[in-house]
Order: sequence, then C-alpha cells, then structure tokens
Amino acid sequence: MSSAAPLLELRHVSKRFGAYEALADVDLRIFPGERVALVGPSGAGKSTMIGLLNGTLMPTEGEVRIFGHDIARLSPRAVRDLQRQIGTIHQQFHLVGSLKVIHNVNAGHLGRWSLLKAAVSLVRPLEVETAATALEQVGIRDKLYERTDRLSGGEQQRVALARVMVQDPRVILADEPIASLDPEHSRAVMDLLRDLTGTDGRTSVASLHDFKFALSHCERLVGLRRGRVLFDAPVARVSQEMVTGLYSLEQ
Repeated sequence: MSSAAPLLELRHVSKRFGAYEALADVDLRIFPGERVALVGPSGAGKSTMIGLLNGTLMPTEGEVRIFGHDIARLSPRAVRDLQRQIGTIHQQFHLVGSLKVIHNVNAGHLGRWSLLKAAVSLVRPLEVETAATALEQVGIRDKLYERTDRLSGGEQQRVALARVMVQDPRVILADEPIASLDPEHSRAVMDLLRDLTGTDGRTSVASLHDFKFALSHCERLVGLRRGRVLFDAPVARVSQEMVTGLYSLEQ
C-alpha cells in the first residue's frame, strides 16, 4: 500500500436508499497512481461506491474524503471544485446524441469554461485541436464532426474517454465502462483506460462485471458483496477461493 496520503477515502461509510442498504460500514482508501477494480455480483454496491467517490452521492453514515477534504463540511461550490479533478465514465456514456462529437468532447472543459464561452463553443467550436488530439489518442480523430448518435457503441465509449482526457482529471472513475460492448471493443477501451492512468500519479477506479479484465488491467481488486467489502488485495494475492466466495455466496 502506498505511503502517500489517499486521494479518495471512505471511513465507516453506509449508504441507504429508503430501507435498502446499498453499502454497510465500508472503509476504503485510494492512493495516487493506483488502478483499482471494484468487482462483485450485480447489486453488490459498486455503482453506489463510484457515486460516493465522486461526490454525487452523500453517505447516510460515515465520512467521504476527497483529496483530504470531508465533503460533508464543504459548500456545494467547494465540492464542485473538487469534482472538476475527477473524471467519471458512465455505463450509459452520458453523451448528447444530437450534437457533433466535438461538442461532447469539449464538455470536458465545462468545469473551467464560463457559461458564455460554453455557449459560444456550441455555435463555433473552440479548442478544436485539443479535441482532435484526444480523439486521435482513442483512435477516432476522423469522427470529430460526426453526429454522435451515428457512432457505434464502442465509438461512443471512446468519445466519453476523450471527454475525460480533455478534462485532464487527477482521478478517473469508470462505472461498468464495458458492460454494453463486445469483447474486441471491451479490450480496446480497457487498454485506453489503463494507458490513461498510472502516470503522473493519475489514478483510476473501475467497477467491472468482467473479472478477467479486472485481473489483466488493474493492480488491486476490491471485492464487494451485499454492500460490504469481502476482500481488498493486490491482484497477485487474490486467490481462486476468494473469487469463488465472492460470487457463490450470492446464490
């Protein structure tokens, strides 16, 4: 485990939605440069954990710390300032299909741009070369002015990745980023996500259903079951018995 201070931290966190307890008394620390996979069956609490780590959800009990700050003690504006340093890739992409790709990629700038600048860019795109470079890195520079809803699912996920690259966050959170993709596109997206992290202290946390990609593309696995952390270990220390227990106990 790193000797550096954690970037993200959950301290005895529980999260309930009505009577349903999505997470129960969870402790977790995410350190600079780590590639972490959240694994476990559906309903284990992985997406809830992503929402807590990026500050879009608040805990029912416990403390969430982002870059050393207890977000419950911050103003909404201060929380937004911290969130600008966290890029989140959603399973459903969260793209505007009717807009051209460049506008969706440029959404990565919105945390820094004024409302006026953002409005102007919708009419006459700004920072075109920055967007083009990001798209080139994910292999679809030629789609810069394509309407987004005309792209394949794999291409749209690459647009979402390019948007995060333009945002240039300290932490990338990915909530089931390959759940709707075929194996070939899944590997390409996971390769890109791996290449985006681990350098310059950039960190990633991904919730994954596909266990083989968690093993091949991440360094640390956090196994969740029924809202609790069953194990938290480097990939090399995760045994078959741990994996079997993680999934079989849900049956």
